[in-house]
Amino acid sequence: MNAPGVADVAQGEVIARREGSAGIVRLNRPKAINALTVGMVRAMMAALDEFEADPGVSLVLLEGAGERGLCAGGDIRGLYESARAGGDLGPVFWREEYILNARIPDFPKPYVAYMNGLVMGGGVGIAAHGGHRIVTEKTTLGMPEAGLGFFPDVGGTWLLSRMPGELGTYYGLTGLAMTGADAIYTGVADALIASADWPSLRDALANAPLRASRADVNGIIKTFAAGDAVAPIARHRDLIDRAFAFDTVEEIVAALERDGSEFARATLATLAEKSPRGLKVTLELIRRARTSKSLRECLVREYNSALTVFTSAEFAEGVRAAIIDKDRNPKWSPARLEDVTPDIVAEYFAPNPEYQLVFPS
Repeated sequence: MNAPGVADVAQGEVIARREGSAGIVRLNRPKAINALTVGMVRAMMAALDEFEADPGVSLVLLEGAGERGLCAGGDIRGLYESARAGGDLGPVFWREEYILNARIPDFPKPYVAYMNGLVMGGGVGIAAHGGHRIVTEKTTLGMPEAGLGFFPDVGGTWLLSRMPGELGTYYGLTGLAMTGADAIYTGVADALIASADWPSLRDALANAPLRASRADVNGIIKTFAAGDAVAPIARHRDLIDRAFAFDTVEEIVAALERDGSEFARATLATLAEKSPRGLKVTLELIRRARTSKSLRECLVREYNSALTVFTSAEFAEGVRAAIIDKDRNPKWSPARLEDVTPDIVAEYFAPNPEYQLVFPS
């Protein structure tokens, strides 16, 4: 039964309603694998407002409609079209999205994210900052933005910079996806369950006691957790920690070339597909995030950098090659790592007087 006052538009992009003691937030664009629009971000914020104020809601549960995944990321095509038309969707969308990202870890009630299937980019931002992050054997989680002339945003640099060793540097630069077990290993998920057990776990969460604590919610999830699964990335940890410890992309590439293993060669091939400036900006953001004191500090930095991305030809070319024409043959500029000068990278960190990210007090 729906709670009075909680938006529940069956055909809307976000369905928010109370089921038992759970406030359900269901992303509802299954044909687009629930890719986020600015309207969806606003609907999620409104739902969190409602559920925070509702004494009958013990926890929030985030899920995605359809079988393919929680969320494929942001609406990249919409951002591309706005950028080409000289619009302002990027600054508006990212501001509201990042404010939502920052709210999630501070939400006063347990926030549970069901990260089944595809969880990419913006999907990571609305899930991985929560306190109870559930993955399955079907999870494919990643931040592939460097392949679009962009960088891992939505607080991604905060998450990546806090992964063990150099795993965050590896995943941030390569954009490669994690399995559910990898997500546990890297610290961006908390529990692995069999997807077949989700209906039972979902029902248990919906019937959690009122004013359930985070420990109570953890206890419910633990009863459905699968046994420890081996993370495929773990067997490459030594090489990753050695090769990705450097503070320049050129040194990382050289270390992989020296190693010469099959994994190193595959990683080099992956890096060669990415935007050279996207790689350098990503590495700089991750390194700066390591000394940051909060997610919000990283989000402010990411927002400033994203504004430069939005007006760059690099982003438009990356989206064209990956999503519009789908020729998978972007013409990066500069085309070589060594031609991406410190001055080019510095442009992504210069203050923007027109747009600022300010969090509500």
